[in-house]
Amino acid sequence: MESKSSASAGLPVAPGERIQALDVVRGFALLGIFLMNIEWFNRPLAEMSQGLPLGAVGVDRVAGWLIYVLVAGKFWTIFSLLFGMGFAVMLTRAERAGRNFLRPYLRRIAALAIFGAAHHILLWGGDILFSYAMGAVALLILLYGHWKYLLIAIATLVVVGSLTKFNALFGIAGGLFTISLAALWLRTEKRITVFKLQLPAFSVVVLALGILLTLITVALWVMPKVPMEGKTSMSVISIVALVTGVLLARGHQQDYSRLRRLGVFMYLLPFLLMTTFGALQYFRTSKPVTAAPTAQANPGVQPSARGQARSASQASNRTSTMERRQEEVWGELLSHFRGTFRQALRYRAHHFVTHARDDIGFAIIVVGMFLLGTWFVRAGVLEDIEGHRRLFLKLAWIGTPVGVGLGLIGALFCSSSVAGQSNGAYQFASGLMMLGNLPASLGYVSVIILMLHSDTVFSKVRILAPAGRMALTNYLFQSLLCSLVFFGYGLGHWGMGRAHQVLFVVVVFAFQIALSHLWLRSFRFGPMEWLWRAITYWEVPAIRGKSI
Repeated sequence: MESKSSASAGLPVAPGERIQALDVVRGFALLGIFLMNIEWFNRPLAEMSQGLPLGAVGVDRVAGWLIYVLVAGKFWTIFSLLFGMGFAVMLTRAERAGRNFLRPYLRRIAALAIFGAAHHILLWGGDILFSYAMGAVALLILLYGHWKYLLIAIATLVVVGSLTKFNALFGIAGGLFTISLAALWLRTEKRITVFKLQLPAFSVVVLALGILLTLITVALWVMPKVPMEGKTSMSVISIVALVTGVLLARGHQQDYSRLRRLGVFMYLLPFLLMTTFGALQYFRTSKPVTAAPTAQANPGVQPSARGQARSASQASNRTSTMERRQEEVWGELLSHFRGTFRQALRYRAHHFVTHARDDIGFAIIVVGMFLLGTWFVRAGVLEDIEGHRRLFLKLAWIGTPVGVGLGLIGALFCSSSVAGQSNGAYQFASGLMMLGNLPASLGYVSVIILMLHSDTVFSKVRILAPAGRMALTNYLFQSLLCSLVFFGYGLGHWGMGRAHQVLFVVVVFAFQIALSHLWLRSFRFGPMEWLWRAITYWEVPAIRGKSI
């Protein structure tokens, strides 16, 4: 795909060797990301977990609802897929050129982390670049990490966390342990004979764990004093462990499909659990409440002290969560809507620390999409799109309606979370939407690729390619422009309605497409892409010259 000379020098790939489909899909994803991000330049990021705003009416409500169903969650998933594809393309070209891959890729990750941190602190607190950098580190650990060093790192994090009481280290250790388990399944070929069946060793361990948890669950169900919450939660966990063991055993083929299966599994599992526990919470709290017998009618019956304490604790926790969230909302409003740039900068710098700490869990989900993107390249799907046309047709015709349909069902069921109330319904609906994001994103990507390779007017979708080639520059420009237009230290148009936000996005993105075309007529890279490439290959590439 790339000549050895150009690869070694870190220069652009030769004409005809670039995968145009990636640029077009990246440009398409950039539009979807913009449609989602602009809402959070007009609404506190602290409300992101609450879904659609309850106060929206009319055309703003319609616009918000359509974006919630068709766009929300679909496009960061697509970008994650593209990131995995980019990783695999870079790895494949390095292998074919016979050059080192790890050092330039580590510099690439470090640069992305710096870009993300600067973007978060200087422009906007909804950055995802830093999250991708953390996910890229996790991907390298999964694919190349040595088990001895992983065990040492996990043990060190636990010990230091225990001594310093720095709980964030336990989260990092937990994330590293999860990645290590995934690496063990992906890279270990050892098998164990069970009832004359050759099963992967890791799958046997998971199955044994599932059986043990099932026995514990049965014991809990026959114990009358165990709370129903514990019984149902344990039942779900044991079933998931058993099903996981079976799926891992069946999907352990010795080919690139293992990447695909693990990627899908790592993405879907947390959202499947989220949906299940949300449903359990919703249906448990939706039962009609009957009046308790009065003390006069039943003088021997007294309220349970444990039940009273549990209710008081739950009420206290809800109140504390509400107060903390409200403080975050007001802090963001005061610093961004009414504050100076210095105040907003201080707020975002403080927020970045929490954001970076919470990236561990998100990185695991992102790695699933990275693996899936890696499979698309390593299995040769993108190098032979016509040969895999049937696959793209299936993804387009099945993935799109299934994914959007799940999101639609979730949105119709519940699209907003009310602070202080049980969020079981919203958690269930959000879980359905997140589950649907995977097939929907694959369907969207397939539709764009099929359009690009058609002989119809739809092939003009290639107009998005230059914007996709300058995705990093355009992404950061969007944040810069929105911060100057909507925040108080700029023009102060905070609170623009959702319908007008869509119009704003369309106008700005059309301008970005035109500007990207003009820029790449004279320059090889976008400004940020040029800087990123210079850091990656540790040399200054020529920027002048017509883009390929």
